[in-house]
Amino acid sequence: MASFHRRPASGIKVIIVGAGFAGLSAAIECDRKGHSVTLFDKAESIEELTRFGDIISFDPNGARNFERWPGVIEAMQKVARQTSWLDLYHWKGDFVTRQSFADERKWGPRINGHRGELHGIIWGHAVDRGTIDIRLGKRVTDYFEDDDKAGVVVDGEKMYADVVIAAEGVRSRGRKIVLGFEDRPKSSGYAVYRAWFPGEAIAGNEMLKHLVVNGDTHSGWIGPDLHFLASSLKNGSEFNWVFTHVDDGNIEESWQFPGKVEDCLKYVEGWAPIVVEIVKSTPKDARLIDHKLVYREPLPTFISPKARIALIGDAAHPFLPTSIQGASQSIEDGVVLAACLELAGKNKVPLAVNAFEKIRYTRVHDAQAMGPKTREKWHKANWDEVQKTPEAIHLTREAWLLNFDAESDAYQRYGGVAADLEAARPRL
Repeated sequence: MASFHRRPASGIKVIIVGAGFAGLSAAIECDRKGHSVTLFDKAESIEELTRFGDIISFDPNGARNFERWPGVIEAMQKVARQTSWLDLYHWKGDFVTRQSFADERKWGPRINGHRGELHGIIWGHAVDRGTIDIRLGKRVTDYFEDDDKAGVVVDGEKMYADVVIAAEGVRSRGRKIVLGFEDRPKSSGYAVYRAWFPGEAIAGNEMLKHLVVNGDTHSGWIGPDLHFLASSLKNGSEFNWVFTHVDDGNIEESWQFPGKVEDCLKYVEGWAPIVVEIVKSTPKDARLIDHKLVYREPLPTFISPKARIALIGDAAHPFLPTSIQGASQSIEDGVVLAACLELAGKNKVPLAVNAFEKIRYTRVHDAQAMGPKTREKWHKANWDEVQKTPEAIHLTREAWLLNFDAESDAYQRYGGVAADLEAARPRL
């Protein structure tokens, strides 16, 4: 087994619920900082966690953290899309502009790849560390806390720790103890059709083959209340497309449903022939889903009344895909919380949890706001203005968001934040 850097044991026991990107990353970061970690997930196997999914993106502020986990960023780069641009088209088919991301390399790596494949790489690293207690097939049904400890009920048994991190998504049971009431996810009014299939399915199609036969590509078509994105990976051997559309359905027990090509075609009727052809050419055995986008008002807090339980990732702040920040912000959450626990020490866990929220709250919500802004920029584009200034439909890429090191920022700010908290609330 490989040897990994781990700081001296802190004595802090951490329970993490959810082995998605947020939970796994928090587990790795807590382990790096010397905390003792137990990770629970209801999935019975890693295959159950990673076998599905499609494209996911980590911008430099998220992906730079993978560089601290030996071998992870290198493994990701081998399977990631090898493009540094996005070609944007009018919904009728005219080319408008190419947005380059090449200059962002100075900020850190950028990873776009298959969700399940990248998840599996992080999972492998968490297992290889050898010091994280990972327990699959375990269903958490409740959270609790007092002044000295927190815990969860797992399959009817109480499990205790110094702090609990809820990372099991928008339906997290941890939200109830944080908010003080049971809340339900709501429809954002939009949903996303998502498809993934081998590039060879379109390699012989004269209209589409350029998308896969000359290496990786990344293209988008922008129209009224809909945008369509397509890309290829692994030298064109894999292909995916997604489009966001208006949806008036309610969020039910499940908000992910099998999609049908004939339904997708209704949305892109009258669009550029290449868009229609991409949808038509989707193989019958492709994974095609219709994923409802969940809406949440910004939470008043991410932490429980006694500051022993913290929400991270989608449990705290679900992002729209157009933000391109949901995954990266979930990584930042775990990085900052682990660092705050390290700096506070076992005797001041509530102070660490409060500091985590103070450090993260404004940044997360500023990043979250990027999603609706980009969607509106695209779906309600003024094409007369875009013709004069094509860059108007470029994705907003700003240094405050992307050129950011969450770990370094937490180390720099913790002392001042903690001092302010202790001055304001001496009981912490």
